[in-house]
Amino acid sequence: MARALEVPMYQLFYDGEEPPKLPNLPKRKSSDEIVWGSSGKEARYLGKLRRALGQTGEDNRKLVMHMAQKMARR
Repeated sequence: MARALEVPMYQLFYDGEEPPKLPNLPKRKSSDEIVWGSSGKEARYLGKLRRALGQTGEDNRKLVMHMAQKMARR
């Protein structure tokens, strides 16, 4: 509706002459910070999983990857 009227969206909801003051919101996390396994408990788990997969044989590794792909599809 704001685009059709060619007005900023805040004018549809705000009654005043000046635009409203923006609240001081905390900084959002970037996509790099949100990645699973990049820090904390998930990073420790991922490290253990990588070491365990590195010690398994090729056939078992293929089996695990096949199971993971099937689970990801659901």
